[in-house]
Amino acid sequence: MINELAKRYPSLEICREDIISATEAIIRCYENKGKLLLCGNGGSAADCEHISGELMKGFLKKRPLSVQKKTEMAKNYSELDDFIFDGLQGGLPAISLPSLTSFNTAFINDADPRLVYAQAIIALANKDDVLMAISTSGNSENIVCAVKTAKALGLTVIALTGKNGGRLKEISDISICIPEEETYKIQELHQPVYHCICGEIEKKFFD
Repeated sequence: MINELAKRYPSLEICREDIISATEAIIRCYENKGKLLLCGNGGSAADCEHISGELMKGFLKKRPLSVQKKTEMAKNYSELDDFIFDGLQGGLPAISLPSLTSFNTAFINDADPRLVYAQAIIALANKDDVLMAISTSGNSENIVCAVKTAKALGLTVIALTGKNGGRLKEISDISICIPEEETYKIQELHQPVYHCICGEIEKKFFD
């Protein structure tokens, strides 16, 4: 899909190697039974939910449950019927931290809101997980705090940001810096980038 992406959006060719590296990092995470955590603000928060949706259910493929998975489930609980088996799809764990509404509002009410995503990472993260931090400026303080916390816990961090990368570029393991400077133009190109990543991940695990 990376070749198709570059063909449709020639300006993203400069991001090719970073997109490939990000995809490979998330694949390794899933191979090691890790999960993807996502954080962002505003439109980037919506992107977190979008990415999570593409990974936790079928995106470009139907992802029927494997025979092995069905056998394991039936062994644990023999009352499952074909309606459930045939209706469920293979999924990959991806948690959108902005979607944790009750936790987020409770923490912001009780503590420093700049640490809201960092606190979620403390509660949810394991060392084999990956954090994708989305910020068009690369300087959102709550996102920077989240990245620093993730790094301290041993997570691999992917930044999805704009042309200059901001502070996230300096502290992330992989930085996909969209070659645009205006927020809406960066956001317009974030979507095809993460669709490409999700498509490649799906192909790896569900072909």
